[in-house]
Amino acid sequence: MNHKEVAEKLVPLLGGKANVVSATHCATRLRLVIDDESQIDKSAIEELDGVKGAFSSSGQFQIIFGTGTVNKVFAHFGPLVGVSMEEEEGGKDVSHKDAAKRKMNPFARFARTLSNIFVPIIPAIVAAGMLMGLLGLMNTYNWVDPESGMFVMLDMFSSASFIILPILIGFSAAKEFGGNTYLGAVIGGIMTHPSLLNPWGLSDAQPETLDFLGFGVEMLGYQGTVIPVLLTVYVMAKMEQGFRKIVPNAIDLLLTPFLTVIFTGFVALLVVGPLGRMLGNGLTSVLGIVYETAGPIAGLIFGGLYSTIVLTGVHHSFHAIEAELLNVGGNYLLPIWAMANVAQGGATLAVFFKTKNKKTKEIALPAGISAFLGITEPAIFGVNLKHRRPFIGAAIGGALGGAYVVFTQVMANGIGLTGLPMFAIAQDPINYGIGCLIAIGGAVIATLLLGWKEEVK
Repeated sequence: MNHKEVAEKLVPLLGGKANVVSATHCATRLRLVIDDESQIDKSAIEELDGVKGAFSSSGQFQIIFGTGTVNKVFAHFGPLVGVSMEEEEGGKDVSHKDAAKRKMNPFARFARTLSNIFVPIIPAIVAAGMLMGLLGLMNTYNWVDPESGMFVMLDMFSSASFIILPILIGFSAAKEFGGNTYLGAVIGGIMTHPSLLNPWGLSDAQPETLDFLGFGVEMLGYQGTVIPVLLTVYVMAKMEQGFRKIVPNAIDLLLTPFLTVIFTGFVALLVVGPLGRMLGNGLTSVLGIVYETAGPIAGLIFGGLYSTIVLTGVHHSFHAIEAELLNVGGNYLLPIWAMANVAQGGATLAVFFKTKNKKTKEIALPAGISAFLGITEPAIFGVNLKHRRPFIGAAIGGALGGAYVVFTQVMANGIGLTGLPMFAIAQDPINYGIGCLIAIGGAVIATLLLGWKEEVK
């Protein structure tokens, strides 16, 4: 394809340069904030060479090109609408996020905020989850003595991410909330200080109680927790912003961090931290009750509805919930989401084998493979949702797979990975694999039985 020619054709189909408020791209899609989306000729855009689909979501109009192609198109498209690659990698990207958020409803904005906080942390949690899986295999099959130096060191490596999770979240959340990132990390450090009892893996230990101005402060740390540090860093960012407004510029560098750390530290240990712990424990308890009582029915419902939830953008908020679940034995939500994702790939493959439309075939095969690797947007928006009934077929497959992984109690040691990559962090790879086959097979059969109206073009 001629990337420059596609970029030039794209601008008028979007309503012209003036209609594009800001632009950036991810691994597979152009992400555009549009002033008036009614000026977009969506059907003509989808007919352009290399375009695998287009949709509006999360305050952005997104055009799917695929890995390796999107950055080449953007290199020509960016200058045409006033965005360069250098700007996209720096300050311009921040303004793009702000512009996209302004077009979202409050709930979608909240979900996107949580996503922006947790997505950068996912590699650390995934690495820890894979190490936990390796340690589990070593222990189950007696590959290494649990008392050996190798096992002890790997155990240290696997638990480190969860022990310092509040520090990682503190840094990332401060960036998202508009605070100083290093102060956010310091607040996370206060909440995981060695003077506080580490609850990670210590179920019977009892923390000491410190007397502070007549109040009893429980000296219990927040290692591995999520909600307490999120709330605390949000308060920290607001305090820091407030202090900067009243502290003279001449002493701002010295006094603002000093006041921020002191006041936020007291708030963290006396109020927000304990409250956040109660909220986190309550959330995991409620989910645990639903998981244990509803069982496969919960998997059936969540697996069937997850792809529809993806359309709303609310799924971005699930990372925070999943990270909290890792403290209670494992993430049992991620395998359900994985079933919904691979089912989208199965439905797309069914379309690929049955359709006679050349353009649909070109999109369907790579989109299906992408869904099996955990990236579902090309399959959902480029094929299944476009034809409607394949999307329903994928929901049926996701429901069946979700019911199976809940029935067999498949859990994950991390967050963020679905599809085939999730084998690396699945606690029960065999039943996870069977669940994938059920989801894919169910989606293929359901899609072929439901059929769809073939496009004339």
